[in-house]
This record gives sequence, structure tokens and C-alpha cells, in this order.
Amino acid sequence: MTKDTKSIIDEFHSSVNMTVKELQSWLQTDESQSVGQKDGDSESIGHKSGKKIVKFLENKKDKYNDDDISHMKKVISYIHRHLAQKPNGDVENTHWRYSLMN
Repeated sequence: MTKDTKSIIDEFHSSVNMTVKELQSWLQTDESQSVGQKDGDSESIGHKSGKKIVKFLENKKDKYNDDDISHMKKVISYIHRHLAQKPNGDVENTHWRYSLMN
């Protein structure tokens, strides 16, 4: 594993702050399924990504392939962009938060 790959994996794991169990439970909620951009499918892109994230969190860190690492980079970028757009006020029950959690 290269140093760059290791740093991506480490940043991914520090950026995703939900456990496997929390994320799996969240993805089952109506709120999770109510947000996000759809790509000609009934499931949003973010919801699909959440399912991939669960798999990444369940894997051992040395079991990721190049596609996994590429998706981790996208997730890291999304988290950083999304956090930079945080609205003012209470975000507890907002689409902004739901999208971030997906």
C-alpha cells in the first residue's frame, strides 16, 4: 500500500464519523431515502454511496481495490464541500444534514 493510498484511507475513516451500525440504521429511514439527486433510478446517488461506505467500513483496511480508493476520494471531497455549505441555525432535521449522513 502506497503512502498516498494509506493517507486516503486514514482521511476517509476520520471523515466518516458514523459506525457501521449507525449508518446501516440511518440508511433504512425515510429521511435518508427522501434526499439526494436521483440518476434515473428510485435510489439517490448519495444513498447508494452510503451503502458502499458501509462495505468500506466493514472491510479490513488492506482489502480495498482501486475503485474503492477512488470512491473514498469522492466521499472525502463531498464531506468537505458539504460541511463548507453548512446553513446557519439548527440543522438537526434538515435535508442538508440528511444528505451529509448518506
